[in-house]
Amino acid sequence: MESIQPLLEQAQAATRSLKSLPDHQKQQLLRQLADTIETHTDAIVAENKKDLDKMSDEDPKKDRLLLNTSRISQLAASLRDIAGLQDPANQLLLERTLANGLKVEKRTVPLGVVGVIYESRPNVTLDVAALCIRSGNVAVLRGGTDAFHTNIILVELIQKVLKAFNADANAVQLLPVDRALIGEMLTAVKYIDIIIPRGSQQLIDYVRAHSKVPVIETGAGVCHTYVEKTADLEKASAIITNAKVSRPSVCNALDTVLVDEQVAPELLRLLANALQDYDVEIFADELSYNLLQALEYPYLIKATPSDFGREFLDFKCSVKVVNGADEALQHIQAYSSKHSEAIISQDSAISERFLQEVDAAAVYVNASTRFTDGGVFGLGAEIGISTQKLHARGPFALEKLVTEKWIVRGDGQVR
Repeated sequence: MESIQPLLEQAQAATRSLKSLPDHQKQQLLRQLADTIETHTDAIVAENKKDLDKMSDEDPKKDRLLLNTSRISQLAASLRDIAGLQDPANQLLLERTLANGLKVEKRTVPLGVVGVIYESRPNVTLDVAALCIRSGNVAVLRGGTDAFHTNIILVELIQKVLKAFNADANAVQLLPVDRALIGEMLTAVKYIDIIIPRGSQQLIDYVRAHSKVPVIETGAGVCHTYVEKTADLEKASAIITNAKVSRPSVCNALDTVLVDEQVAPELLRLLANALQDYDVEIFADELSYNLLQALEYPYLIKATPSDFGREFLDFKCSVKVVNGADEALQHIQAYSSKHSEAIISQDSAISERFLQEVDAAAVYVNASTRFTDGGVFGLGAEIGISTQKLHARGPFALEKLVTEKWIVRGDGQVR
């Protein structure tokens, strides 16, 4: 394909179809889509296997790519959750009558055409499509080559359900994976209202640098957990282990442990026992390296400056010993991607200071950063975790897929 303009024209035209679809039908459509993907589980898994077979078992992105029966059931449940949420569009925000008799309203309306560029994660295909349909937006999807076969069957099923409800099938489209066409997508200001990149920092930086369409970043997650000297260390070890190993390839997984010098020997002893079971490589600063070496931790590497501020997306993390909360806060300020940050502490004053001073989309006390998720936060699903401050921050979900429109009704008034 030499140009995606015909596809974008179809997408823009499809906005009228979704705007005219009654709310109860959008709910029914998403429930039908949930039933459809469950019915076609075997076919989806078979197409997904074609993509998995192309990827090395050593590639940490393989877990992101995987769709199995359990994950498809979870996706179906998420679709039903989204169907049950309130439509964020056409909500009355303000209403007044001016002195001259003009009746003024401010209402929420869909953004329009939402373009999403993403890598390796076919669940994003369903999440974005469902969130856009529920809010009356059209979705233009550019998935990666890694998930080529999986994305094709998912979009085919989505379009099949759209047609069954007499909605325009072009309301959800999968663009070609040809890299040469990304530039056209990023400059399609006439057809696309917003671009959302979801993937590596390299992808996000490229989109931000080259897009003429407004961009909402769903940023890479460089997530820290700071173990303060008053922490319950058994609890800290369990939280850190969960944050690192439960799904290391996702953006809310832990990357760096900061630990107060006073409790470093005991915490690292606990962590060494826990993380060794998962073959976690630890990139340690000088103090933590010496402590872990004395414990004969087998997967130990001396950290370089580049190992801090690094999103590992794998069974790897960095560790730094700090001298109190001030140093921990300074480190997080210097290296955080402003995604999710945590403190483990029994000192309420220091914990509150951490919550107030750390600049991130989600900040935790005595809990794993793995909870930063639209579904977990009761939002149904998410397009991604926004790390910027305009329009959306944190889980970018259904409630943020709208903008505002002023509606003015008059009877001949002139100014």
